[in-house]
Amino acid sequence: MKLTLGFSPCPNDTFIFDALIHHKIDTEGLTFEVYYDDVETLNQKALRGELDITKLSFHAFAYVANQYALLDAGSALGFGVGPLLISQKQFEGPDDPQLQTLNNKLKIGIPGKYTTANFLLGIAYPHLQNKQELVFSEIESALINEQIDLGLIIHENRFTYQDKGLTRIVDLGDYWEKLTGCAIPLGGIVINRNLDREVQLKVNRLIRQSVEFAFAHPKSGIDFIRQHAQAMEESVMYKHIELYVNKYSINLGEEGRKAVDTLFKLAQERGIIPAIQENLYI
Repeated sequence: MKLTLGFSPCPNDTFIFDALIHHKIDTEGLTFEVYYDDVETLNQKALRGELDITKLSFHAFAYVANQYALLDAGSALGFGVGPLLISQKQFEGPDDPQLQTLNNKLKIGIPGKYTTANFLLGIAYPHLQNKQELVFSEIESALINEQIDLGLIIHENRFTYQDKGLTRIVDLGDYWEKLTGCAIPLGGIVINRNLDREVQLKVNRLIRQSVEFAFAHPKSGIDFIRQHAQAMEESVMYKHIELYVNKYSINLGEEGRKAVDTLFKLAQERGIIPAIQENLYI
C-alpha cells in the first residue's frame, strides 16, 4: 500500500523519517510517496486535504482536526525551542513600548499565517498586525534589506541570525514556558481519518520505530539529511536535530498531550482558532 507523506527538508524531519522512507526498518508492506515542503506549504496542503500523512504546525492542525488525527510519534515539542522575534533595529527588549502600541505600524515578517510561531506572536503581541508572510529562510535577508522591521524566525535560523548582525528581541518559546509551564508544541504528524484504523496505528508504530532507529544510529542518515539541509554545516544540522527531536518525537505521552491541549485551550479562549469537537488523537 502506497501512502503520500509530506514533511519539511529541515534536519529534524529528515532525521526522523530517514529510516522509514529508506526501508531501514520493516515498513510492514507500506511504501511512501514523499513531498518535501516548507512548513507553511505543508499547512496549506493539509487545509486542502492533499496528503495521507503530513507534518504541520499545531496552529494549522486546529483547522483540519475534522479530517486529520494527530499521531503520537514524530512531533516537535520541547523547552527552549520556540520562535524568536528578531530585528536589525534597536529595541529595549520584550517590554519595549513600540511593541505594545495600538495601531502598530511595525512590519513583521512571519513564516506563515498558520504557523505556531504566528500563533504565539498573536498571544504575546496582539497589536503587531502588520504582517508579511515569507518563506522562513528569507526572513533574515528581508531584515537586512530593511524590507521589514521585525522578523519571526524558526528552524535553523535560530543558529545563524547573530552572525548576520541581527538581534533577538524576545524568545517566544520562553514566553510560552513562563505562561504555561509546558513544552511548546511546534509541529506534529497527522494522518487522514479516512484511512483504516489499522493503517493509522501501523503508521504511528513505524514512525516511532524510525525515530528510535535514528537515535540508535544518529549518523545513518547523514547523507540524506545533508542533501536537504541547504549547505548547512554538519554541526548546525545536529544542533538543529538535538533541539527539535526528543522524547516527545518518540511518543507524545501525557506531558506532550497536555501541552497540545493547553495550546488549543488558550487559542480558543482568545478567539484565535475555532472550537474543536473531534478527539485530536488517533
